[in-house]
Amino acid sequence: MTKDIAKAKANSQLKARLLKWTPVYLMMVPGALYLLINNYIPMFGLVIAFKQVDFQKGILGSPWCGLQNFQFLFQTRDAFVITRNTILYNVCFILLNTIIGIIFAIFICDITWKIGKKIYQSALLFPYLMSWVIVGYIIYAIFSMQYGIANKTILPMLGINPVMWYNTPKYWPAILIITNTWKGIGYGCLIYISSINGIEASYYEAAELDGANKLQQVWNITIPEILPSVITLTLLSIGRIFYSDFGLFYQIPRDSGLLYSVTDTIDTYVYRGLMKLGNIGMSSAVGFYQSIVGFILVLFSNWVVGKISPDNALF
Repeated sequence: MTKDIAKAKANSQLKARLLKWTPVYLMMVPGALYLLINNYIPMFGLVIAFKQVDFQKGILGSPWCGLQNFQFLFQTRDAFVITRNTILYNVCFILLNTIIGIIFAIFICDITWKIGKKIYQSALLFPYLMSWVIVGYIIYAIFSMQYGIANKTILPMLGINPVMWYNTPKYWPAILIITNTWKGIGYGCLIYISSINGIEASYYEAAELDGANKLQQVWNITIPEILPSVITLTLLSIGRIFYSDFGLFYQIPRDSGLLYSVTDTIDTYVYRGLMKLGNIGMSSAVGFYQSIVGFILVLFSNWVVGKISPDNALF
């Protein structure tokens, strides 16, 4: 009798939990389906990286070729340049977007004018929502050799001769880094703003009573409290350190061959190779290589974070 009562009670609790969480599960279904269709089913295509694709025979019927598709990336004379550019640019992007995003978030959170705060948040996020095609035209309007604002207005005011921007590589590392920072800080900044808004106001009140100035409050309260968000975004960025933003490195310099030494990355190089050679196996091999390296870097970075601050590690 006691067992029957316990069983009925357990069933009742199970039904109550199901009724409680059913709306959550239903809301989860579209996202789970998208994740399955967009991220997991296409993983079958990894076999293409190890095959000499013959469209008449299909993917499964195409002959295996081992690691031949990977040789395109590692044996090319440009392998060092494109790998160097991809890694160094991404390191600069991660550092600048994190530091500047945190600074802007702190400034915006200190604004007491609510409408002004919304305006500044929207202004920061607006470039992030723009496509690289539009940004490319904006940059071209500034640095066009014949009609750009830089050559027609700014440089003559400073007494400097016009510059052939799209033929001179030395200016483009700065142009690309500034453009990416201007376009990219909005996303991380909004996350940092949300994290800062979630900090207990009593912490700052206690710090003020103890005589802490604003800089001390930021360093001892704000930064430690938003550190989990910073680490999460940084780890996700590190996971894509072997990827480059194709729109940035292709649209902004307008695929100028004279700039390849400072604008060519793994993604743009593979794209041009794919367009010229039509070798889908090579393209898949490079994507597979980038994913594996990114996965290893995320694991290593999370391990380092776990050793330094276990509470802030992702897993």
